Amino acid sequence: MEHIVGIDLGTTNSEITCIMDSKVTVVTQHDDGIMPSCVGLDDSGNLIVGREAKNQAAVFPDRTVSSIKRLMGTDTHVSLGGKEYTPQEISALILKTLKQRAEAFSGKPVQKAVITVPAYFTDSQRKATREAGSIAGLDVVRIINEPTAAALAYEHEDHSGQTILVFDLGGGTFDVSIVRIENSVVEVLASTGDNHLGGDDFDNKLADLFAKKIQEESSVDVKQNRVSMARLVNEAEKAKIELTSRPFAQVEIDHIAEKNGTPVHFSFALARDYFEELITDDIDKTMNSVNRALEDAAILPSAINRIILVGGSTRMPMISRMLHEKFNLEPHGEIDPDLCVSIGAGIQAGREMGVATSSVLIDITPYTFGTSAFGVLNGMPSPDMYVPIIRRNSKLPVSKTEVFYTMVDFQDGVDLKVYQGENPDAGENLLIGDYHFKLSGKQPCHSTVTLRYDLDINGILKIESIESNSGKKLEVTIENAFEESSVEAVSFSKTKLEALWQDDEEEDHQTGVSSEVPKHILDLIDLASSKLDIAPPDDRDTIVNLIEDIRLSVKENDLDRVEELTRELDDILFYID
Repeated sequence: MEHIVGIDLGTTNSEITCIMDSKVTVVTQHDDGIMPSCVGLDDSGNLIVGREAKNQAAVFPDRTVSSIKRLMGTDTHVSLGGKEYTPQEISALILKTLKQRAEAFSGKPVQKAVITVPAYFTDSQRKATREAGSIAGLDVVRIINEPTAAALAYEHEDHSGQTILVFDLGGGTFDVSIVRIENSVVEVLASTGDNHLGGDDFDNKLADLFAKKIQEESSVDVKQNRVSMARLVNEAEKAKIELTSRPFAQVEIDHIAEKNGTPVHFSFALARDYFEELITDDIDKTMNSVNRALEDAAILPSAINRIILVGGSTRMPMISRMLHEKFNLEPHGEIDPDLCVSIGAGIQAGREMGVATSSVLIDITPYTFGTSAFGVLNGMPSPDMYVPIIRRNSKLPVSKTEVFYTMVDFQDGVDLKVYQGENPDAGENLLIGDYHFKLSGKQPCHSTVTLRYDLDINGILKIESIESNSGKKLEVTIENAFEESSVEAVSFSKTKLEALWQDDEEEDHQTGVSSEVPKHILDLIDLASSKLDIAPPDDRDTIVNLIEDIRLSVKENDLDRVEELTRELDDILFYID
């Protein structure tokens, strides 16, 4: 039996599950299975992925990449170690690391995977995800929506005969789906959301607030300093997490900047109420999506039997409070919100392997796909009238055909534009394909051309256009959204990234200080880096701050200060087992 894994490739964290003894198991590696979606290079240029990359992000943001999922489906490049990489390539590094974790955990080679994506991911974003899998050496056998995977996880717990609202607020994306589970059939009734709304936005708003407070108190602008802002974002995330269980969070940051040679420190008591007020507009957007999903599913709030919370950001108390007020139901998070999606992906992977499961999955497309044609737009004749062919919330797989007519005698061609979106003006939607269909040129005006769209379970679109009288045909598969998506490009990316792959047992991860520093200091900092994972939160913060202060002191060639900071670091490490 081929081994297929389930992967939740998240903005902030990623997880992988595999089938062990016919059960879905979260892959762990001396941790809880939650791996930060961070990629970086250490001081020696070695690749580091996951927790170690996240630990260095606050100190060395220039050689760390995070939240790459937000760039999927774009042609944006990011810099790492002086080289440019596509979002697919960075994501492939994360997927490759997850693949290696699963192989070490299960003792089996991993070549195939089910990968989850936000329900509102566009066609280009889904294809970019598939391409990242290919670069990582994975055959992506299925892509499923994250809320759908979450519903599978709960259906697996034998909650049937219910209409469920899945509220998925992660680090970078938000989705809400309404799912009906009946007689072991999981049917998605509606999905909507926002691909640029999540915990990262809350962290950034807090970091901006901190930067503003620092400027007010010390007249120092830290917004142009990448290291300082990275540290503020790091502290903002910790404060946000602390506020999930406490009404106040005390933020203390030493040496965040310098003014006239004097260190600037920052102290701020953050109240939960203040934080909630800061992100009210963002949370209101999630409720607008909830209302839209209810409208699309044609049901009232009273029809919802159960609310499932997915994503780490749903731990914020205001989320449960808001949903309870809307539905008069207590939201459920029995399955860890951070692991729920990967468990659902693992269940689907088991089905792909032929391992018996109790559910049948019926997924939907969250977008409308169509083309442009001559018609009436805003009361005026226009060549840019949008003609929907596959409607949003259609069940997958789906095939739809529409008939169009030539406009003049002996018309010799048709410009076939493929759009994704809801706007009546085709030009306001996302253009995902542009093709020219050359006609026979011998047909009279009003000859028919049929256009068929086929959208498969992975959200991959195939198009067939036929000139009815002659039978002439054009077939198109929109494999990728931009030109780097060819087989050759995947092969190129694999070769490009090969130099970054390192055997974990051979890696010698440093912390990024100058080689001119005495060896005993380098060794101590190396030890500190290795203990970040096991250090208490308060000590971890102090260690990171000390490493940063040492880096600044080395840069200033203040070796006396380096020795002083090193003694402080040594004292802290003494008490960490």
